[in-house]
This record gives sequence, structure tokens and C-alpha cells, in this order.
Amino acid sequence: MNGLGGLNKSEHGVGIGLVQLQLPVTVTKEDLARQTQRVVELVGKARRNQPGMDLVIFPEYALHGLSMDINPEIMCTLDGPEVAAFKAACKEHHIWGCFSIMELNPGGMPYNSGIIIDDQGELKLYYRKMHPWVPVEPWEPGDTGIPVITGPKGAKIALIICHDGMFPEMARECAYKGAEIMIRTAGYTAPIRDSWRFTNQSNAFCNLMVTANVCMSGSDGTFDSMGEGMICNFDGSIIAHGTSGRPDEIITAEVRPDLVREARLGWGVENNIYQFGHRGYVAVAGGAQDCPYTYMHDLAAGRYRLPWEDGVKVTDGTSCGFEKPTRRFGEITKTAAE
Repeated sequence: MNGLGGLNKSEHGVGIGLVQLQLPVTVTKEDLARQTQRVVELVGKARRNQPGMDLVIFPEYALHGLSMDINPEIMCTLDGPEVAAFKAACKEHHIWGCFSIMELNPGGMPYNSGIIIDDQGELKLYYRKMHPWVPVEPWEPGDTGIPVITGPKGAKIALIICHDGMFPEMARECAYKGAEIMIRTAGYTAPIRDSWRFTNQSNAFCNLMVTANVCMSGSDGTFDSMGEGMICNFDGSIIAHGTSGRPDEIITAEVRPDLVREARLGWGVENNIYQFGHRGYVAVAGGAQDCPYTYMHDLAAGRYRLPWEDGVKVTDGTSCGFEKPTRRFGEITKTAAE
């Protein structure tokens, strides 16, 4: 169910709006300020569009576009004017909002960060993208893990960003930490359309979790983003889907976290998030709770290595015009250290 796009909300429903934001071009501080104002305007549009909407979600790169420009002059901070404007907009319109910023990182490359602000203008979730879309993206890999918060109507919410959603471990981590709704913001372009769709659905089904997913839309004169606002129910079915790709269209639906909770408790067949850690519980009491997965052991021990690792051809960003890095993860630049 989607309550006719959220027009008919149930007592336990959460109304979600996905903004297929027009892909911007941001080069200067003035461009950044202008785009910030555009996002603020669309927060107001979301509220006017549907009085029952609880959460409005903007895509990755909503402020900065797809240029991969790391100019410090147009990077954001949590205490900067852009985030302040988002807080004010959420408070003014009494709505929760999910936003994207490229965050200044004095110790290295910028972070690709996402935030959720509540309807009182308070920051509730802060996340740094863990899996930048290499070799295209230059962002520092996230180091904060995946937070889960209590959102509208008591819904447990997590946020991941774009390429994160191609790793089933990311959605599993969200669900394992209690998320009933997983947001996935993105800037993807048309070649990723099919994998976008089936991963959004599989992330939902494999974890008995609603997924709310949205991309940028339209063209910046070079790239064409696809929109594809998409809300998937916990059984993997599509509740709402922005197939037109129309820029600035808001795709809406009602989702039911209470039914997610019911399924997680009551399902026997295909309760995969539970069964993953209780293998074969029909045969053995409580199921096997070992860890039979070699890659998990190797990753935890710092020795993750593929059988074909020596033959992998693209292992840095030089093919996309970035210099080969020398700094290790967790290190800061000498300049920043001084």
C-alpha cells in the first residue's frame, strides 16, 4: 500500500517525499548559495505539496552537482550557512529533511556526507559515505559507521549514499542495527538504471526493510541524471516509482514501519535478516551461529584479498584524472597536522 502517494495516511504511516532535484552546476560560492536557496524552496514545496508528509529527501550532490570539484571554497561544514539554512527550513515548515553536502576535511580529501534534520530544526543524523564510487569520486572513505535514529512516528531510520547500496553488507548493517527505513540518496546517471532498481528492491527484501531511494534528475550540459525516485516495501515490491525522470518532481508514498516490525517478528519463511545468524534452526537448536564466511574473517583481520587481486587493473583514480594517493586511511596530511 502507499495510501495514494500518502494522501490517505494511516495512523501508523510515515509520509515520504523524494525530490528528483534538477542537477545543478556549482562552481563558485555564489552558485553554492543559490543552490542552497533552491533546496530550501523545495522544502517549502514539499510541505505545500502534501500536508501529511513527514520526511522530505533530497538526492546526493543536491548542492554541488556532479563535477567532483574539491575546491575548498565550495565545501561545506556542519556549522556553515548551508546546514543552517536547511535547519531553518525544516523548522519553518515542520518537516523532517534529509540533505547532502560535500564536507570540508582539513586532514585529507572532502567527505561526501548526508544529514537528517528533524521538524524542530535539530540535527539528528550525520553520516559519511563509506564507499565512494571509485575510480570516479575523490571523496575520503567514511569513518563514522552507519548511525540509526528514531524518526517520525518512532520509525528507525538509516542513511546510506549511492554506491553504498551496491554492497549488500551496507543494507544488512542498517537492518542489523534496527533500521526499518533505509534511505539511499544518489547522483547516478542512466547507465546504472537497472542495477539501481534491483538493488533497491533486494536491499528491502533481504532485510525486511523499507528502502527510500532517489537520484538527481535532468542534465547539467554534460551529465544526465535519471531521477528514479523509488520506494520499496519490505517484501521487495515497489510502492512508488518516479519513472518519468522529471526534474524537481516529488515522488510520494506512505510507508508502514509497524508492518516492518510485524513481519520481522512473525515471518517464518524468508525472514532472512534473522535466519542469516541462525542457520538451519529446524535441525539444530537456535540454529548455527558460527561465521562460515571466509571474506568476513579476512576483512576483520586486515587480509581481505581476492583470488584475482594481482590482475585488477583499476586500483586508483588516475584513469579519471586524480593523482595517485600516497596517504593511508586514517592519516592526515602534513599541512593539516602542522
